[in-house]
Amino acid sequence: MSVKTRFAPSPTGYLHIGGARTALFNWLFARNQGGTFVLRIEDTDSERSTEESAREIVEAMEWLGLNWDEGPYFQSQRLALYREYVERLLSQGKAYRCYCTKEELEEERKRALSQGKKPRYNRRCLENPPSDRKEFAVRFLCPDEGETVVEDLVKGTVVFKNDELDDLIILRSDGMPTYNFTVVIDDALMGITHVLRGDDHLNNTPRQIQLYRALDLPIPRFGHLPMILGHDRTRLSKRHGAMSVLAYRDMGYLPEAVNNYLVRLGWSFGDQEIFTMEELIEKFSLDNVGTSAGVFNPEKMLWVNHQHLKMSPPEEIARRALPFFRELGVDPSNHPRYVDAVRTLQERSKTLKELAESGLFYFTDGVDIDEGAKKKFLKPSVVPPLTRLVELLKETEPFTEENISRCFEKVMEEFQIKLGKIAQPCRVALTGKTVSPGIFEVIYVLGKEEAVKRLEKGISLIPLDAESPLK
Repeated sequence: MSVKTRFAPSPTGYLHIGGARTALFNWLFARNQGGTFVLRIEDTDSERSTEESAREIVEAMEWLGLNWDEGPYFQSQRLALYREYVERLLSQGKAYRCYCTKEELEEERKRALSQGKKPRYNRRCLENPPSDRKEFAVRFLCPDEGETVVEDLVKGTVVFKNDELDDLIILRSDGMPTYNFTVVIDDALMGITHVLRGDDHLNNTPRQIQLYRALDLPIPRFGHLPMILGHDRTRLSKRHGAMSVLAYRDMGYLPEAVNNYLVRLGWSFGDQEIFTMEELIEKFSLDNVGTSAGVFNPEKMLWVNHQHLKMSPPEEIARRALPFFRELGVDPSNHPRYVDAVRTLQERSKTLKELAESGLFYFTDGVDIDEGAKKKFLKPSVVPPLTRLVELLKETEPFTEENISRCFEKVMEEFQIKLGKIAQPCRVALTGKTVSPGIFEVIYVLGKEEAVKRLEKGISLIPLDAESPLK
C-alpha cells in the first residue's frame, strides 16, 4: 500500500504551532514512506473562513519547506460532491431531515443535563417529522447498539459505545456540510491512507468511521498526536510565547530549526536533539511518537535555532539574513566581504534578526560610539599604540587576518602591553561597542580603508589632556 497523508487546516486564522506540528508529522511520514502528501483547505465555515487566512497558511507551509504533492484543494469548491453523498445516505435511510430549531435543541440539551444525562438528540424528526416546516438540517442515523473501535497508531485500541454517540448533523440548514462529513468524503475520494491529527479530534473518529461504513468507503488508519501545552500545562496560546509560524519567520528563525523543535514535541530518536531535514525524513517513525503532551518552551526553541544558525553554511545564512539587513536600512549584498561578515556573527547570534542588528556596524558609513565605552576605553594613553597600529595597517599587504594579527603583535611588543589594552579601544573605535566578533576578523571584514578611517576618527575623539600611563 502506498502511503498518502494530508494536512487539512481551516482558514479561520494563522497557522499556529500546533497546526504546523501536525502538518510536519504528516509530511515526514509521507516522505519517510516514499508516499504522497496532500494539502487541503477546509473552508466550509463561510462565516469564519477568509481568503487571507488561506493565503497565510499556504505561505507558512512554503516557508517551512513542507511541500505538497497534491493541492491545495478547497472544500468550498466541492460542495456539490458533498450534497451528492448526503442524498445517497437519505435515499438509503441512513440519514434523515431534522426540522428542529436551535431553541428547541437547546431546551432539549438543558433538560438532559438537568436530569444528569448526556445530551443526545431524541430523534423526534426521524419518528414524527413536522409537516409545517420547510427549513431543515440533515442528520446521520447513528447505530444504537454495539461499539466502534479505533485502532489508533499512537494511542492503541480505543473503544466507543455507540449508544453514547449522537445523530450528528452532516448538512446544516443553510446547505453547508459539516466537518465530520466533508472530511470523510474527501479523505476517501483522495485516497488518504493515514490520518495523523491532534488527539482533540479523537472523539470525532468513531463518528467518521461510522460514516465510512455507511457509505461503503475505505477507512484510513488513524493516529492521534499528543497535544502541545504551555509551561503551566494548559492549552497552548500566545501568552505561552507561541505565535503564528510566520511570526517566527519575521523574528529571524530558520524554518529547519522550527521544524526540528516541533518534531521533538511528541517524537524522539534516542537522545538526539538536533536534526537536519534529511535526517528527520530518514529517521521519522510513528513507533517513536509518544502519548504524553509536549510542553512548549520558547527558550529551548531559541536554543535549537541557535544550533542550526551555527551549523549552516555562511553563504546560506547570508542569503537569508539579507531581508533583515535591508529592514535596518542597509543592503550588503554587493559588499565584497558580506559572507565573511556573516561568518563572524553566526556563533554569536541566536536569530537572523539578531545577526543583522549585531552586524550592522560592518555596513554603515562609520559608527556612533557609545558614550560609556568611549569614556572607559578611548583615553589619551591609548593614542600612541593606536596611532602606531594605524601606521602598520596602512602598510600591510596582503590584508589578511594573519597579517593583521602580526600588526597587533608588533604594537604589543613595542609598547609592552597585552592584547586587551589595544584590542578593546580598537573595538570601540571600529564598532562603537565593547562587544563584537574577534578584532582581527572585524578589521579584515571592514577592509583596510574603512578600518583605518574609523581608527583615525576614534583617535581624533580622544582628549589630549590628562595623559595617564598604560596599565
